[in-house]
Amino acid sequence: MMQHDACLRLLARHVGDDTIVVAIYGTAVDWDAINPRPLNYFSTGAMGLAASHGLGFALGRPDKRVIVIDGDGSLLMSLGSLATVAEAAPRNFVHLLWHNGTYQANGAHPIPGQARVDFVGLARSAGYRSAHAFDDLAAFEQRVASLLNEDGPVFVDLKVDAGPPQQRDYKYVHSAALREKFKAALNDK
Repeated sequence: MMQHDACLRLLARHVGDDTIVVAIYGTAVDWDAINPRPLNYFSTGAMGLAASHGLGFALGRPDKRVIVIDGDGSLLMSLGSLATVAEAAPRNFVHLLWHNGTYQANGAHPIPGQARVDFVGLARSAGYRSAHAFDDLAAFEQRVASLLNEDGPVFVDLKVDAGPPQQRDYKYVHSAALREKFKAALNDK
């Protein structure tokens, strides 16, 4: 199992300035603390919709790479998004699953089927071009660059620790100023 923050720091070293990153809930706040950038999009208040938001960006801006940092609890709420993404088949789409076995944003309650759900198998059977799983940071580090540049849709299940519950201030990620900064960066050619 990998540490949540260590995965985010590793990912940050491989994300270009021109890449759209869609992150969910607490991971969005953590991601922005590690890698603040105008093309960070925060999918908070919309549990289960990170992949759908990312798909919209991937289709609307095929010239940009789109990385979705989703949660396992969030994805369980919208498993149909796997089939929708696979059907649309955006080549610029990478779906990273922060797999910690909990609804982290809602008190770290266990997700149903945490020991049985095979997210990689679900992504493959939905039709993702490739699907991978990692529970070791060194192994993920060896592959992260190639995975982020692979033709999508790509699915990567990252087994991470849940870590201690944290109180986060979501005012910033819900702010109008942040939305305007993202829109300006998205529309910048």
